[in-house]
Amino acid sequence: RTLAVEVAAELCRRFEGFYSRPYLCPAGVPTLGYGATHYLDGRRVQLTDPPISRETAERLLLRQLERTYLPAVLRLCPEVHAPRRLAALVDFCFNLGAGNLQASTLRRRVNADQWDQVPAELRKWVRGGGVVLRGLVLRREAEALLI
Repeated sequence: RTLAVEVAAELCRRFEGFYSRPYLCPAGVPTLGYGATHYLDGRRVQLTDPPISRETAERLLLRQLERTYLPAVLRLCPEVHAPRRLAALVDFCFNLGAGNLQASTLRRRVNADQWDQVPAELRKWVRGGGVVLRGLVLRREAEALLI
């Protein structure tokens, strides 16, 4: 397991929290475990799904980081090799999706090697359901510290 995945997983655990039962996140998306919106087989989480154990949530988190989010970041930002920077971007991608990273000025700054501007770009992504959320402000700050 790579350092980037371990650090990203720690951020996810810290900011997502563990929920055995499905719930609606602030953006209105059914979620469970440590912020998972899909199962490993690709099915979307439904509010009617049964609860999962902490061990299952941990397995789901690590596999999604390894199989989905780390590869997405490496594809979109191929020159990022520093584990801490990679972890920050993987956590961002886990939280907001690869599509948001792909279309972002954040990605353009990363790929242009303008790391001094990356924290300011991260700090723009603090809204959920159109409202600034304290948890997202804190999460973006934690990511910015890794840059």
